[in-house]
Amino acid sequence: MPEHASDKARLDDLEVRLTFVDDTVSALSSADADMARRLHALEQAIRELRSEVTALRAASSHDMHSEPPPPHY
Repeated sequence: MPEHASDKARLDDLEVRLTFVDDTVSALSSADADMARRLHALEQAIRELRSEVTALRAASSHDMHSEPPPPHY
């Protein structure tokens, strides 16, 4: 009988550990999906900012060259 009790305790311990591992995997999967969404949003924001900076540079570069230098030069 003691051997049966030991096997039962080991099985219970393994079940608890498996439950913990399942919960951890589920949490990590959710975190991974969230990070992927956030990364995608950040990449899109960077693309938009690059486009805006390029447009601003193109618009202001012509104006800066055609203006006379400030009076203190």
